[in-house]
Amino acid sequence: MLENLRVVDLTQTIGPDTVMWPGSPQPRLETVLTVAHDGFYNRLVSFVEHTATHFDAPVHMVEGTESVDEIGPERLVRPLVMIDISAEVGDDKDAILTLEQVRAFEAEHGRIPAGAAVFLRTGYEDVNTDPVKYGNAGGPLKFPGFGPDAARFLVEERGAAGLGTDTLGIDPGFAEDFVVHRQITFPRGVWHVENLENLKSVPALGAWVVVAPLRLLGGSGSPCRVIALVP
Repeated sequence: MLENLRVVDLTQTIGPDTVMWPGSPQPRLETVLTVAHDGFYNRLVSFVEHTATHFDAPVHMVEGTESVDEIGPERLVRPLVMIDISAEVGDDKDAILTLEQVRAFEAEHGRIPAGAAVFLRTGYEDVNTDPVKYGNAGGPLKFPGFGPDAARFLVEERGAAGLGTDTLGIDPGFAEDFVVHRQITFPRGVWHVENLENLKSVPALGAWVVVAPLRLLGGSGSPCRVIALVP
């Protein structure tokens, strides 16, 4: 069946220059063994759970909910919906996905299927190596995200299994209260994927996505490989 699919990697590379959430330590990759000296190559790698393209489990912000290892794999292979608002975002660093935009998406493409992963393309995937353009480094956080009304509709009315975005966070950068995380998605077991890229390479509907976080015991999140399977 794979010969009929185009495989698209939606994952950032993890390295010492990865743009991080402000205040988070940079990833460290230390060579501890080499082929020349030891016969094989190995590194000691350290990073926070929420590094580069990463998975957010509900326990990240809501106590008593699921950690990464408690989320079954059947919930991580989902029909993919990709809503592209990059043209509307433009230079507006505080832009949000609105309910009106979701309804316009459905008017054009059809109803969002139940159980889908809904990914949001804001255009920030194109600047994810620039800490100033990507997160307004040195100033208050600035990046687009899901508006509460749109997120509530996607979760409560369309039964989304997960939300994803090409920015540092599902809530927009200015959202100090994290309404989407704390009140809409995580209490209902909906997971997040943040810092996606290559969303421009997937269609609005028709693809599937495989989200593969590390199975960390008690994990609040994990870097993950995210692969779209496009017919």
